[in-house]
Amino acid sequence: MQMPTLLFPFLVSLMISYGLHPRLEQGSIKHQQTNPNIPAFDGKSAFNYLRAQTNFGPRAPGSAEHEQCLRYLQSELNKCADAVNLQEFSHAADKGKQFRLTNIIASFNLRATNRILLTAHWDTRLWADQDPNPSNRNKPILGANDGASGVAVLLEIARLLRQSPPPLGIDIIFFDGEDLGKTGNPESFSVGSKYFARNKPPGFNPRFGINIDMVGDKVLEIPREVNSNRYAPDVMNLIYSTARELNIFQFLDSTGEEIVDDHLPLNSVGIRTVDLIDFHYPDRSNKYWHTLADTPDKCSGESLAAVGQVLVNIIYAKALTIQ
Repeated sequence: MQMPTLLFPFLVSLMISYGLHPRLEQGSIKHQQTNPNIPAFDGKSAFNYLRAQTNFGPRAPGSAEHEQCLRYLQSELNKCADAVNLQEFSHAADKGKQFRLTNIIASFNLRATNRILLTAHWDTRLWADQDPNPSNRNKPILGANDGASGVAVLLEIARLLRQSPPPLGIDIIFFDGEDLGKTGNPESFSVGSKYFARNKPPGFNPRFGINIDMVGDKVLEIPREVNSNRYAPDVMNLIYSTARELNIFQFLDSTGEEIVDDHLPLNSVGIRTVDLIDFHYPDRSNKYWHTLADTPDKCSGESLAAVGQVLVNIIYAKALTIQ
């Protein structure tokens, strides 16, 4: 994603102010469910999916690791989904370099007419252009948080959807080429979601979409992203009220920043989509973003579980309340 274009101050909770923000082991807690029909999201399993991706190395477009990860994701989704389709396309990036890119589309409960969309990007950045060491700035990043975390949450949700069929249709898309953009040029990012928006299947009209990006930070704090509040305030209200009900403190019900991310191309074609993102990685210094320091040790299964359990509750109990 591109650096936020606007900064809005928001109040930080007293717990965080006094340094009491919990730091838990990877996936050490499964959030408890009062409704037995809602499956429990397993943070440890999600973190294993994160590790599986980073074990390939940087998954930058044009690399062997990118191709290997594509096959892995396709294989994992084929174990769970009713249908998996690859949307292949080419893209001319900066200086005219051509990339072959692939969006991965997995569908569940194909006959359902009521559907929601869940998305994340699976590529990693080709250049660590924010790294403090200038000699690293042409190296690709590992992308544990910026790339693997969102995919890990959705792979675990896919596993749950196979075990416990949902009451509505679910489409999961892993977008490629999100991070091929040039810093300072917001329009050069989100290549895969732009391609999908221009070429979405006829009649594809989910009730709403949720994009997740950079949700693995050990100290996870997800405020309300500005464009999400603008395009789909009812979806944002549902997400944050669900987090409150579950006592999931990682969702900060206050205004955050305006982020250029994969939700914007979807909104441009009428798919009301919100973005869940903690852009402060690990804090307001943002010193791990687009650097070689974006590694699994900076991430937590507990953070993945916080996001995953909110999404699972929405899927199985609340999505149909959104018109």
